[in-house]
Amino acid sequence: AKFSKFSLQGGKGSRSFCSGKVLHDRMIRFILIQNRAGKTRLAKWYMQFEDEEKQKLIEEVHAIVTVRDAKHTNFVAFRNFKIVYRRYAGLFFCICVDLEDNNLAYLEAIHNFVEVLNEFFHNVCELDLVFNFYKVYAVVDEMFLAGEIRETSQSKVLHQLQYLNTLE
Repeated sequence: AKFSKFSLQGGKGSRSFCSGKVLHDRMIRFILIQNRAGKTRLAKWYMQFEDEEKQKLIEEVHAIVTVRDAKHTNFVAFRNFKIVYRRYAGLFFCICVDLEDNNLAYLEAIHNFVEVLNEFFHNVCELDLVFNFYKVYAVVDEMFLAGEIRETSQSKVLHQLQYLNTLE
């Protein structure tokens, strides 16, 4: 068990306190991009799953997010986790995270990711994701690492992606 520790600077020195609260390993479990028909355009897994379980997760996530009305929130409980998602045109960008994680932070991460894709592909469409899947995975790897948000600066990500393009 990990405890959060902090110190207070007082007039007569500093003291350390433990909050006594166990910190959970919060992380992204997986990222999915799916179209309305259920075709998966990207699947990035940050947890170990068997192939059959991955397929079941993909189908369940699709069944949950595609039937939700636009007036509902963009996050929904899913098993022991939650799915945070956004729809752009005919694509659903879904991130599976822990129940305690910040919904708005992941909604913003999805939007940031889509903006980087849009800039990188000069007005991205579903076909860009299909025919340039290796580049899409490069974008994911620049922005997310080991189930955590790695980089939020669009200019830094785009600069790194342009550098990687020069190596081709």
